[in-house]
Amino acid sequence: MEASGSMDLANNVIARATQVFVKRQPEIHLFCARFKEQAGDIAGARAAYQLVHTETSPGLLEAIIRHANMEYRMGKLEDAFSLYEQAIAIEKGKEHSQTLPLLFAQYSRFVYLASGNAEKARQILVEGLENVLLSKPLLEALLHFEAIQPLPKRVDIDFLESWVVKFIMPNSESAGVASATEREELSSIFLEFLNLFGDVQSIKRAEDRHAKLFLPHRSMSELKKRHAEDFLASDKTKVPRTYSVQSPAQSVIGAYPNAQNQWTNYGVQPQTWPAVTQAQGQQWTAGYTQQASYGAYAGYGGNYANSQFPTSVPQSTAYGAYPSAYPAQPAVPQQNYAQPIAAPAQQPAAVPQAYYGSYY
Repeated sequence: MEASGSMDLANNVIARATQVFVKRQPEIHLFCARFKEQAGDIAGARAAYQLVHTETSPGLLEAIIRHANMEYRMGKLEDAFSLYEQAIAIEKGKEHSQTLPLLFAQYSRFVYLASGNAEKARQILVEGLENVLLSKPLLEALLHFEAIQPLPKRVDIDFLESWVVKFIMPNSESAGVASATEREELSSIFLEFLNLFGDVQSIKRAEDRHAKLFLPHRSMSELKKRHAEDFLASDKTKVPRTYSVQSPAQSVIGAYPNAQNQWTNYGVQPQTWPAVTQAQGQQWTAGYTQQASYGAYAGYGGNYANSQFPTSVPQSTAYGAYPSAYPAQPAVPQQNYAQPIAAPAQQPAAVPQAYYGSYY
C-alpha cells in the first residue's frame, strides 16, 4: 500500500492493528513507531514508543534502545540520556530486576559511542556495580570497556580484580547469584584480559585462583563422565550378540544372489540332474544305440537278404542318425546321484543288418 501511494489506507490498517486486533503485542507498536518516523511523523513515533513504555510492555529493553536511538538521530542527545535514566530509575524500584544490569551496560555503551565521554561511561558502569547484584553481563561490559580504550591506557587492575573475585568466589552473599558455568567463563575472560593488559604478578594470581576454583571441579566431572562411559561400554559388551558368523558359502551366495544355492546344506538334500527332454534324447539316443549294437557283425552272413535301405532321409533327422525304419530304443533312465541306484543294464536287441549284398 505504501509503494502504491495509498498512505491513508496504510495508516488506517496500522491504526486498526494497534488499537483493535493486536494492540497488546509490543512488536506492532514498534513497527508503527518506525513507520511513522519514516513518514515524517515524529510526534506519532514518540507516542507509539511511549505507549510501549507505559502500557504495553514497560521496561522492554528493545523499545528503550530504539526510542533513544531515534532521539539521537533527531539530534536530541539529552532526551536520549533521559530515557535511559528514567528506565533505570523505574527498574531500581523493582526487586531482583533482571533488566537493570543490562540497562546499565547498554546506557554506558550508548554514552561512549554517541558522545565519546569515557569518564561518564565508566561512571555509569561503576554505579551499576554498586547498585545491582553482580552479574556476568555487567562485569563483562566493564572489562570490554577498559579493553577498547585508546592508548595510553589507565587500567586499574586491582579495582577490576576486586569485583571479579567477588563474583567468582563462592560465599554466602552470592550463593545464588551466578552458576558455576558463568563464574568459570568470567574467570577465563579476566585471564585473557590480564594476559594482554596485566603484569606478571596479577596473571599468576589469576591463574592460581582459576586452577584452584575450577580445574578440580572439571577434573571430577570429566572423571565421572569417563566412568559412566566405561560402565555403558562394559554393559554393551555383556549383551549377547544375536548375529552368527556366516560361512564362506553364505558369503559367496550373498555376494552373488543370482547363483544357485548348490553348496548350502551339501549332502542333506538330494541333488538331481536336469531332466532331459525326449527331443534332446531322441537326437542322439536312437542313432547311437543302433550303432552300439553292431548287429551287422552278429548276424554276418545270416539274413543279409532282408536288409532295407531308406529311399530318402528327411531333413529333420539329426545328422548321423539312422532312418526311422529301425526301432528306436527308449531313453536311458535318469539317475539320482544323491541316492545312487544301480540301474539294470539294458542290452539292446540285435538287429541283423547286412552292409554288403554278397560275399567277397
